[in-house]
Amino acid sequence: MKSAHDLVAAAKQRIEEVALDGAEQAVRNADLVLDVREPDEYAAGHLPGAVSVPRGLLEFKLSATPAMTPRDLKVVVYCKSGGRAALAAASMKDMGYLQVVSLAGGFDGWQSAGFPVVRPEQPTFD
Repeated sequence: MKSAHDLVAAAKQRIEEVALDGAEQAVRNADLVLDVREPDEYAAGHLPGAVSVPRGLLEFKLSATPAMTPRDLKVVVYCKSGGRAALAAASMKDMGYLQVVSLAGGFDGWQSAGFPVVRPEQPTFD
């Protein structure tokens, strides 16, 4: 039986990852930046311009959203540390997407490198 770690390792063998030193350029050049973390993680902070599509809904959301269906979109996928993004990138590759990269190190790496993070303002009830 394979573990989640085994599945992530296998996915990483099939996909392209972009290292943090090329991450900003990859995000700038992307047509679509996908945050595949859970909604509460996205709400706590995300990459500028990122669209929230939780990993569990990815294939359904991609299939149902016309703006996300072109297979030649330049896509950067990320999660917290890289595992879910690797699985998502492998799934997108299986769906026929041609230009998908996973962000090595994920959101944690991006944030640790000092790259910009969007943190939506929460309403106050004073």
